Amino acid sequence: MSGPGDAGGRAGTLREAIRRHDHRYYVLDDPEVPDHEYDALMRELEALEEEHPGLVTADSPTQRVGAAPSASFPEVVHRVPMLSLANAFDEGEVRAFDRRIRERLGAQEGGGQQGSAEEGGGARQGSGRQQDSAEEGDARQDPEPAVEYTGEVKIDGLAISLVYENGRLVRGATRGDGARGEDVTANVRTIRTVPLRLLGDAPPALLEVRGEIFMPRAGFEKMNDAQRERGERTYVNPRNAAAGALRQLDPAVTASRPLSLHCHGTGAVSDDAALPPRHSDVLDALASWGLPVSPHTRVLDGVDACLDYHAGMGRRRDSLGYDIDGVVFKLNDLRAREVVGQVSRAPRWAVAYKYPAQEARTRLVGIDVQVGRTGTLTPVARLEPVVVGGATVTNATLHNQDEIDRKDVRVGDTVWVRRAGDVIPEVIRIDPERRPEGTEPFRLPGRCPVCGSEAARAEGEVALRCTGGLVCPAQRKQAIRHFASRRALDVEGLGRKLVDQLVERGMVSTVADVFGLEEGALAELDRMGEKSARNLVEGIGRARRTTLDRFLYALGIRDVGEATAAALAAHFGGLAALRAADADALTEVPDVGPVVAESVRRFFDDPRNGEIVDALARELSWEESEPVRARIGSETGSETGATIPGGAAAPSQAAALGRAAPSPPLAGKTFVLTGALDSMSRDDAKRRLQALGAKVTGSVSKRTDYVVAGENPGSKLDKAQSLGVSVIDEAGLAGLLGGAGEG
Repeated sequence: MSGPGDAGGRAGTLREAIRRHDHRYYVLDDPEVPDHEYDALMRELEALEEEHPGLVTADSPTQRVGAAPSASFPEVVHRVPMLSLANAFDEGEVRAFDRRIRERLGAQEGGGQQGSAEEGGGARQGSGRQQDSAEEGDARQDPEPAVEYTGEVKIDGLAISLVYENGRLVRGATRGDGARGEDVTANVRTIRTVPLRLLGDAPPALLEVRGEIFMPRAGFEKMNDAQRERGERTYVNPRNAAAGALRQLDPAVTASRPLSLHCHGTGAVSDDAALPPRHSDVLDALASWGLPVSPHTRVLDGVDACLDYHAGMGRRRDSLGYDIDGVVFKLNDLRAREVVGQVSRAPRWAVAYKYPAQEARTRLVGIDVQVGRTGTLTPVARLEPVVVGGATVTNATLHNQDEIDRKDVRVGDTVWVRRAGDVIPEVIRIDPERRPEGTEPFRLPGRCPVCGSEAARAEGEVALRCTGGLVCPAQRKQAIRHFASRRALDVEGLGRKLVDQLVERGMVSTVADVFGLEEGALAELDRMGEKSARNLVEGIGRARRTTLDRFLYALGIRDVGEATAAALAAHFGGLAALRAADADALTEVPDVGPVVAESVRRFFDDPRNGEIVDALARELSWEESEPVRARIGSETGSETGATIPGGAAAPSQAAALGRAAPSPPLAGKTFVLTGALDSMSRDDAKRRLQALGAKVTGSVSKRTDYVVAGENPGSKLDKAQSLGVSVIDEAGLAGLLGGAGEG
């Protein structure tokens, strides 16, 4: 077992990597790692959080679905969250899923243990966490009665929510982060398989349908051929093509793309919908209303039938006409689903059984080195073109130096390439018998190939990183996009394409330069104009007033996510005190271990970063508070010590005597927010609660201490009342925050 300090550092590293991959996959439609590598990261993080429950944070990727919606489309709040699915990768994991279902339903004699909160997982994010050795070794014949499931193909497309009111299509939205998505109604209306009006004389007053938008292979190949003839960019695979088509700003472009739809379930529905109690019958009802459903869905009795279905669909996979990356098993009885329940981001009553990755052999002709937002130097293999899983592959990731050394990959080698999950290919092994003479081992450079800064490898990590920070051009665009993102400084109108222009034209060299942009210069940029330029400048002006935790998160300090930024802001109270804090002082902050402390210290110790932070501090304003040590000293009656330069307080007598500092006032308390708040956004309320030590989750359980109910609270309020959980309104929350903040 790993120690809490080591585990905390590793968990921070994993969260940062997963968030980066989430953003590239869900928001940018430009993934950089294969699914199996992403799944491995998610599994490792889930295992760490299970071993050390104190590491779980509300902003951990294990507590959410997907990533934030694009700023290019209006935001939609889903009435019922769009959850993801747990993954299984072998027969043992499917049998374990079935066993947990039967235990929860009481079908297995003796009941068995209840599953943990980590049993759920994301369809992209992955889970399929291994069970303990006793479970893994349990290969007994499944007892009767068998559970009835549905088997459905898992189409590799883009999740969609369609809302029909009185039979008419009124909204189409992407999944986004599960709670909020993008309004793509105008684009969805151009897809011919999406009915604009339901069939039948008496459609429900409200029917939300969940499904998958995808591109058939034939249409994909025809579209790519046309793109090549015009000399335009081709798409890597049908999934990326579908995502790009659905998220076009011009619906006419979407209309020209061969998109299709399969529906697989429902979200919010009105009482008059009178849906049947079995999922398979619900799909029949959807079909009767004119909605397309998969013809390959089957009702399956027991886990053996599920495994047979998976094998059979695997044999038919190439003949389906569209890409699938697995099959999905769902509990067919809807009432039984309520008994089995769900975790914050996934139902316990469903699992996706993934298919193995596809592989091909080709020659490696070169290795390039790319630099990411956090400075990671990533080796990329340049390949002789090869078709893998229906797509032509010319590049593949080599991950890092350790992987290159382990596989002994060299330029000139014949290599096996895998498109795991049909995303970014990876080199998985070499063919040593085909190695030409004279090849040499490859080594990553000791300096950043872009800015020339030293490339360093932190202790205990595999990644080599550029130390140039905010001044490295390769990291600059990503740093500025992160800085302006909704959960950071929230600079409205500063999107990806505009950031690219600003950097490429030399108008912005660092994040601080954003606040020097003027309307005249902005109006001359592509697709801007006077109105857009004025709106952006106004958005920049609004961003000048922020909070310390948002500012710290916006800086993009490695290992510092939203929760850590909030904890740092609450603990030190002000920027000067934080910048003056040494590693020991940083580790006094809840959930900040040695690795995070080192990242923070390294960031502020870099003089180039210091200049940028100084420039930003002159442009921005936020309210600061008394450092925690000073508050603690005041509460205990001890002397707080002298103030040192930069505003940081010297250690109090209590600290000097070795007395432990009190826990944050809301430490150990779990909150759930539901409904709209007037005086603050739910994000702000979440940050303020976390800053006081509280845990904020997305689902109500017996372990929830408080449910904060705003306007239109929904089903979470009902569940809180049924469980006897304390419910407070917005005034009660304000009083709680004010009282806790005052000690």
